[in-house]
Amino acid sequence: MSLAIVFSRAEVGIDAPLVSVEVHLSNGLPNLSIVGLPEAAVKESKDRVRGAILNSRFEFPIRRITINLAPADLPKEGGRFDLPIALGILAASGQIPREPLGQYELLGELALGGELRGVRGVLPAALACRAAGRTLLVPSYNAAEATLVSGLTVLAPTHLLEICAQLRNGAALQPYVSPPRRQEWPVDRDLADVRGQHHAKRALEIAAAGGHNLLLIGPPGTGKTMLASRLPGILPPMTEAEAIETAAIASVSQQGIDLSQWGMRPFRAPHHTASGVALVGGGSHPRPGEISLAHNGVLFLDELPEFDRRVLEVLRQPLESGHITISRAARQADFPARFQLVAAMNPCPCGYLGDPERHCNCTSEQVRRYRARVSGPLLDRIDLHIEVPRLPHALLRGATQEETSATVRERIKAARELQLQRTGKANAALGSREIERYCQLRDADHRLLEHAMERLGLSPRAYHRILKVARTTADLAGSAGIQTMHLSEAISYRALDRGMGK
Repeated sequence: MSLAIVFSRAEVGIDAPLVSVEVHLSNGLPNLSIVGLPEAAVKESKDRVRGAILNSRFEFPIRRITINLAPADLPKEGGRFDLPIALGILAASGQIPREPLGQYELLGELALGGELRGVRGVLPAALACRAAGRTLLVPSYNAAEATLVSGLTVLAPTHLLEICAQLRNGAALQPYVSPPRRQEWPVDRDLADVRGQHHAKRALEIAAAGGHNLLLIGPPGTGKTMLASRLPGILPPMTEAEAIETAAIASVSQQGIDLSQWGMRPFRAPHHTASGVALVGGGSHPRPGEISLAHNGVLFLDELPEFDRRVLEVLRQPLESGHITISRAARQADFPARFQLVAAMNPCPCGYLGDPERHCNCTSEQVRRYRARVSGPLLDRIDLHIEVPRLPHALLRGATQEETSATVRERIKAARELQLQRTGKANAALGSREIERYCQLRDADHRLLEHAMERLGLSPRAYHRILKVARTTADLAGSAGIQTMHLSEAISYRALDRGMGK
């Protein structure tokens, strides 16, 4: 029988659906056709495969060759199918045994000399291969990435001939063993580098402990960007599941995965000229955007009002749902996007409103238009609005003892563990019923919050976010219930609602 079947994996978002590469040889005029919605790069594989087979001293069949990439309605792209196509041709023509092929899943691009080249999106394929109970065979370039998935046997050849030897005697290749990965990383941006700004540092600690979104407001040069860049260093460490999910997104992105960053929470800071597609993802072949690349980490938007308003509005839905769905005419892709938003802005167009050392020349109408660039619904989704004032020059000169990121991180880890034991999630992700159960207030505190709601004109969403921030403040203090001081502190972190600087 001149039929061989080889298993591979396609790439759809961060999923890797199974693709059966069916190769059939029949009589007729010599021809090679590939069916099953192949993209241009897949169609071109026929020439790469022919060169690799001939240069590896095998015979290329002078027959009619039909290659079916099933399922037929799933688009196939990239050079990842070169290797399974080549092995399917060799197995169908009887040059290598076809029976062992069912034990493996294969990915890899072929050079004309038969060498294997790396491909993108190996980590999702490795996760799917482990679930299927097969051995994954990938180019050596991708082997370290594939072994991030525990419990999976990975073979890492460098040439087509090595794979053929493995299929013939079953022991030519040894399972790839990855080098040990770091468990701790040096903090190169320490919170101790930031002088003063104790109120902002306290807000940063609360944001890290509860996973809350944060907006920093202040004149230029007061340390807003410094504070934001220190947030990843005080966040709790990622679990293995979070690290795998974050790495899988990087694996399918244009930039690829950086194994030296394994287990580190991402910090993404796109420029304010970024488009909506760059921020949320897209393209004819959907790729993750900045919000997905920041999954389980921090998305920092500096100069928030300078972003196009339509670009900012696309953040509203993923901030609530934690994922983004990109739909195209031919396909649809889902990407996780549970990120922590940290933004920074000036109080007015010139930046010096309320600054005791610089005079502001902006009119009230200019200030209103400037702040109106950020919509109310988006601000409503940001839990903490913090003023970052100018520091006295004497504080910058003098030697002060500031808390390090390691010290603050221990408090945050303890508070986050309380939240996980209580609800299995950070406080920022609590639902309405969980808020009612775990964020209960005394009667006097209810009246305090209602008074703040009326005076500041807060929405029901802001009401719930204040309760969640108060719950986090109580967790940092080790308190079983929310006290008046915790609620008062949470209310105080609404600078824009209070009309700061007016």
